[in-house]
Amino acid sequence: MHKIGILGASGFVGAELLRLCADHPEFEVGYATGDSQAGTLASTLYPSLTTAYPNLVFDEFNLDKALKCDVVFLALPHEASLQLVPQLVDKVRLVVDCSAAFRLKDASLYPKWYGFDHDRPTELKRAVYGLPELYRQELVDAKLIAVPGCYVTAASLALAPLVKANVISPAGVIVDAASGVSGAGRALKNGNSFCTVDEDFTAYGLLDHRHTPEIEQVTGAQILFTPHLAPMNRGILATCYARPVDASSTTTASVLAALSRAYRSEPFIAVRPASPSTKATLGSNSVHLSARYDERTGYVVVLSAIDNLTKGAAGGAVQAANVALQIEESYGLTKVGLFP
Repeated sequence: MHKIGILGASGFVGAELLRLCADHPEFEVGYATGDSQAGTLASTLYPSLTTAYPNLVFDEFNLDKALKCDVVFLALPHEASLQLVPQLVDKVRLVVDCSAAFRLKDASLYPKWYGFDHDRPTELKRAVYGLPELYRQELVDAKLIAVPGCYVTAASLALAPLVKANVISPAGVIVDAASGVSGAGRALKNGNSFCTVDEDFTAYGLLDHRHTPEIEQVTGAQILFTPHLAPMNRGILATCYARPVDASSTTTASVLAALSRAYRSEPFIAVRPASPSTKATLGSNSVHLSARYDERTGYVVVLSAIDNLTKGAAGGAVQAANVALQIEESYGLTKVGLFP
């Protein structure tokens, strides 16, 4: 049994980590912080956690308490993780960072895309990217995991195998993706209030969304990324457009076959002809993929649906941690979405 610490447990990603750890046969949550909610019962803030954690109280951060854990999940702001990770790495068995602080391998990208200077080169070099479908071997025995961004997970799993297999050109790839409001976090802002979001659908982060360089890093493609905010709680649907390398041999069937070959052994990925939907993945760690080739316009279209809080954040973090710890990869996770 591994003792788990969750720093930032009072946020949406932290609460999702608590939910998943409750059903994990080898994880036991022993420390959960939420500085803004310190002293509050977790079940008061999140009644859904009542049965699993009837007596869990959000604590203030204390380094000594964190160091008594075997695995520490960080669901913190980027700069907070940047400063804290060096105090934890090699002092606990595994650190799993859900922020972007250690995702980008080129430290010079951080001032432009995240607004801060990256001053932890040693940890940045050591961090293993937490997407098991693409980096499983590197994750085994990792000490520090950088969990992918939610949009990045959806887009990269759709595109990376096709770029690698030389099915699509890496130049001029377009990613349009829509996310539920929980992607903005628990803190109240005008942009995620009910009156703003309800009955609305809007694009944001035009030309400069911070997940752009991360998608490019993982896929090896040049990306034009446009995210959208959808009036739903959870989920991401990414629609990706690319040119085929060889139009004469490209068909819908051949693109679907390429995706199926790439993911034939992956427990959480389903490749199907039907168009994916976010609701089908709700609450699960699953990824639903499909693709088309349009002969008229010459575009390959790849679609990907995930739950942004599960596979796109906390679920992906647990899956990567399982791989690093060399325990069953599916522990604590479900492939089945909630319906209705």
